[in-house]
Amino acid sequence: MADYDMQAISAEINLAAARLARDVADHWTAKTPEKPRFVAGVLGPTNRTCSISPDVNDPGFRNVTFDQLVEGYAESTEALMDGGVDLIMLETIFDTLNAKACAFAVEKVFDARGVRLPIMISGTITDASGRTLSGQTTAAFYHSLRHVEPLSFGLNCALGPAELRQYVKELSEICEGFVSVHPNAGLPNAFGEYDLSPEDMAKHIDEWAASGFINLVGGCCGTTPEHIQAISEVVAKHAPRARALSVCGMSTIRARTADY
Repeated sequence: MADYDMQAISAEINLAAARLARDVADHWTAKTPEKPRFVAGVLGPTNRTCSISPDVNDPGFRNVTFDQLVEGYAESTEALMDGGVDLIMLETIFDTLNAKACAFAVEKVFDARGVRLPIMISGTITDASGRTLSGQTTAAFYHSLRHVEPLSFGLNCALGPAELRQYVKELSEICEGFVSVHPNAGLPNAFGEYDLSPEDMAKHIDEWAASGFINLVGGCCGTTPEHIQAISEVVAKHAPRARALSVCGMSTIRARTADY
């Protein structure tokens, strides 16, 4: 927000957004109480990275510190909780150190308030290298943050479902909790738009659900209400992922399921 000289109203924006989402969720829960809606307070990655220099001529330079990230994330978490969110989601994480600062800030707020909400974590595999921007594989990213004990761990953004599948599969084989995923509607074209249709995207998600990879699913860049509707219809035919492996990958732990 400081890039737009709007840092002074960051908390206000988070509070207003959470209240709007709370009102809509409560409205629809009242209309269909058999299907309760929940509000996720999202803490994004920011446009700064704690692990990588933005100056190729000065590898040791950083334009943000861990403590600065903690301060900003704590302020946003306070505002989101004041707005009535049901859970906190660390989303589109491309730098694990940013995510650690975020998780630390969230835990500080929880301790100060004496209230704990579920935490979800979703990272971003940036390209065909299969790594986050800060260089970690899916497995390394997961193990770096599993101590947070999130309700779910997942992947989103950067890639379409065709490119993301192998990493979703990898995560589903090691994640001890629920697995979430919300991919882009394909890769951006020359105009920065996304061409994957709702029907084509749903075919990919259908296969993931049939393979037992996922518990929670949605859409990221380029997706529309029509994409979400198509995804919802195909996953309704399948049971959510129920198998989770131990950390060493040598034995199974008690199966856990969640509704989509």
